[in-house]
Amino acid sequence: MVQAGSGLLAGLAASLALTRILASQLFAVSALDPLTFASVALVLIAVAIAACYIPARRAMRIDPLAALRYE
Repeated sequence: MVQAGSGLLAGLAASLALTRILASQLFAVSALDPLTFASVALVLIAVAIAACYIPARRAMRIDPLAALRYE
């Protein structure tokens, strides 16, 4: 999650720095629209949480002794 958070901060900083270039590519949205920035950040954080949680939950279901005996 630290990597996802640092990547999110770097991406937000880069997108804020490049708003003049982005402005020509956007339709019906301003270049500094806070709702768009917040919604993209929330979606990316949700995906990162799911990517961490699902494998961890699957690993917690395995009995540690069975995993050690398998090797």
